[in-house]
Amino acid sequence: MADRRALPVPDGLEGERVDAALARLFGLSRTKAAEVVGAGGVLLDGAAVTKSDRVAAGSWLEIDLPPARSEPAVVPERVSGLVVVHDDDDVVVVDKPVGVAAHPSPGWTGPTVLGGLAGAGYAIATSGAAERQGIVHRLDVGTSGLMVVAKSERAYSALKRAFKERTVDKTYHALVQGLPDPVQGTIDAPVGRHPQHDYRWAVVAGGKPSITHYTVVEAFRSASLLEIHLETGRTHQIRVHFSALHHPCVGDLTYGADPVLAKRTGLDRQWLHAVRLAFTHPGTGERLELSSPYPPDLQHALDVVSAG
Repeated sequence: MADRRALPVPDGLEGERVDAALARLFGLSRTKAAEVVGAGGVLLDGAAVTKSDRVAAGSWLEIDLPPARSEPAVVPERVSGLVVVHDDDDVVVVDKPVGVAAHPSPGWTGPTVLGGLAGAGYAIATSGAAERQGIVHRLDVGTSGLMVVAKSERAYSALKRAFKERTVDKTYHALVQGLPDPVQGTIDAPVGRHPQHDYRWAVVAGGKPSITHYTVVEAFRSASLLEIHLETGRTHQIRVHFSALHHPCVGDLTYGADPVLAKRTGLDRQWLHAVRLAFTHPGTGERLELSSPYPPDLQHALDVVSAG
């Protein structure tokens, strides 16, 4: 059953599109907000609107909010290719394969890291939402590599603080199209929701500060292998930043990669891998450093590109 809401449009939303205003006011995705508008569930001063109409501060907004979905639960399962590379009382570090999400979320029906750990008998005992217990950072479904999950409360608190204070060293390798100029540099560009595509992100003026450091490791005729260090951890940050520079990750069709090169390399996902992870262990206080080799699909693509 829909939840009927009525309120004046806040001053801070003056001039916003209707779908954007609804997204900000009620935490909806732009797609969901547009669906509600399209179904006739939104009135401004008693009149029906379209998603692209603009709102005026003080206008009377009425909306039939869709019923809230309950968060999906962690389902213990066997996750093929999920490898535990370190485990102790406080943390477990996994090498996550492509096609696996960090945790359950609405709309995702595939395997998850938390489900795989639960299925393998690993106990996660931390605060936070049940479906995200122990999650202190995430990798995209289409990105492989190292990811740490907190098992104890002290580890969860310490690692959350470490990520916030940027004392965790996350190193990625990416194969991008062309050759970035300069061959070593920093991309400092804000990242936020794409203005037209709800499933994508983009460099936008009102986005969150996002900083990416990179170095070209090796240049080939059609692509370059980069080592990347993140200061911030925005959703799709690496993919968005290099797409904005017209050097998208090879295979990343969502962000403008060449489909011909993707087909030649056999990739159906972005060439992006979390190769190293280093952090101060929350129990021992010692620095823990781990590394991950390229998975077969990325290694094959790299071999194809390096052969010319």
